[in-house]
Amino acid sequence: MRFDIITVLPGLLEGPFAHSILHRAQQKGLAEIHVHNLREHSEHRQKSVDDYPYGGGSGMVMTIEPFAKCIEALQAERSYDEVIFMSPDGERLDQQIANHFISHQNVIILCGHYKGIDQRIRDTYVTREISIGDYVLSGGELAAAVLVDAVVRLIPGVLSDETSALSDSFQDDLLDAPMYTRPAECRGQRVPDILLSGNQKLIDEWRHEQALERTQTRRPDLLK
Repeated sequence: MRFDIITVLPGLLEGPFAHSILHRAQQKGLAEIHVHNLREHSEHRQKSVDDYPYGGGSGMVMTIEPFAKCIEALQAERSYDEVIFMSPDGERLDQQIANHFISHQNVIILCGHYKGIDQRIRDTYVTREISIGDYVLSGGELAAAVLVDAVVRLIPGVLSDETSALSDSFQDDLLDAPMYTRPAECRGQRVPDILLSGNQKLIDEWRHEQALERTQTRRPDLLK
């Protein structure tokens, strides 16, 4: 699966993609993540990619041409399943959306900055807008990294235990059950006996009950 991320701050994305699961996925050839510097597609001497908004107001707006040239150059090389704009206006990212992207081969992600991007970019190129929450970040780079991480870890072969992703929180609209590891007793606190019983059927039932209880307490909206 290939991700092409367009940004004015490519350095912000060096860290998230150079470590852990995302790094291993790229080494295995299961995911390609390419970061494109939007300024390289600007014709201005200073490589600026923003301008004042029509109608006045505070802030700067990202201009059409640099995005258009970058997107069209990529689309000339291959077909893309989606062109995504990371925006607080978009549909909120959840596990079902992440699962949906597994069927895709190539995805472009646009990272906004400043006051936003010219609406004509959204109207012409963007096929989907995604938000990671009801708040505003300085730019779309961190949101793009969140989306890529949520999707890449689901690609078969990325995780050493592929069943792990299937049992994550939200996969069945429930939060995950409490997790424990060795030692069985530490600082006066003991692992629930059921987890030490070796009876997988009872363990699975306990975990489901715990997941349901935790969801009812912390995220009852998931059960509606």
